[in-house]
Amino acid sequence: MSASKTPIYTALGANLAIAITKLVAAAFTGSSAMVSEGIHSLVDTSNEVLLLLGISRSQKPADEKRPFGYGRELYFWAFVVSLLFFAMGGGFSIYEGIEHLRNPEEVKNPIWNYAVLGFAFVFDGISFITAMKEFKRQRGKTPFWQAVRQSKDPSTFVVLFEDAADVIGIAIAFFGILLGQILHNPYIDGIASIMIGILLTLVAILLVRESRSLLMGETPSAEELQQVIAITEAHNAVNKVTSQKSTYLAPEEVIMILKVNFKITTSINELDEAIVSIRNDIQTKYPHYKQLFIEPCAG
Repeated sequence: MSASKTPIYTALGANLAIAITKLVAAAFTGSSAMVSEGIHSLVDTSNEVLLLLGISRSQKPADEKRPFGYGRELYFWAFVVSLLFFAMGGGFSIYEGIEHLRNPEEVKNPIWNYAVLGFAFVFDGISFITAMKEFKRQRGKTPFWQAVRQSKDPSTFVVLFEDAADVIGIAIAFFGILLGQILHNPYIDGIASIMIGILLTLVAILLVRESRSLLMGETPSAEELQQVIAITEAHNAVNKVTSQKSTYLAPEEVIMILKVNFKITTSINELDEAIVSIRNDIQTKYPHYKQLFIEPCAG
C-alpha cells in the first residue's frame, strides 16, 4: 500500500517552528536540555527534507544508467537520516549534557521553557498522531513490531519513531527543568540532556538497523512468495517452480526471477503464451512485482 506524504509534511512544519522556538528560549534561559531539544528539532527538520528528497529521487524513471530505476534512493536517504539522528541528535545532546555537568549553570526564567515545551508538545503530538494513523493504515491487523520489521517504506516508520522520540524528549526536558528548579540543582538539567541523547541514540540504532536492511535488499514475506509459486504452478503448462530470487527495489517495486520447469510437451508458442499468462496472473494479484522474469529450465 502506497504511503502518504502527509506525516512528513506535518512533521517538517512542526519541527521547523518548534526548533526556532526552542533555540530562542534556550538563549534566554541558558537551559542545556532546551539546547538539546532545539538541536533535536533541527535535526528532525533536516531529516524530513532528506526523506522528501529520497522520495522524489526514487520516482525518477529508469534509464540506461539505472535500468531498474532509482527506487533505492529512498532507502539510501533513509539510512543517511538514521545516521544523522545518531550523530547530530544523540551525540550532540550527550555532549551538551556532559558540558553542563562540568560547568553547571542554573536555568534562568524557566517559565519560557515551560511555555515552549507546552507548545512543542502540542505540535509534536499532532505530528505523532498523524504518523501513527498512517502507519496503522499501512499495517492493518499486523502487530506493531512485526509491521516495523516487515515495512518496506522507511518514510513512514522513520517519521513515526522521530515523533515518538520528540514527545518523550519533551517530557524528559520538562521534568529535568522542573526538578532542577524545585531542588535548586543545576546538574539535573545536564542529566536530562544526557537522557535525551541516550533516547535519540537508541531510536537511531533501531532506524539504522531497519534502513540498512532495506538498503541491502529484503525479500517479500514467505507467505507471499508461496502464493506466487502457487499461482505459477497452477498453470497447465507448468510442472514446478525450481527456484526464485526476489528483492525490493522500492516500497512498491519488487524484482523477481522465477525459474520454471515446463512440461516437455509444451511447444514454443505455448511456452510464450504460458509465460505471458503467468506474469499477468502474478501481477494482477501482486502489482508491485513490476520486474518479473520467468525463465524456463530443466527439472
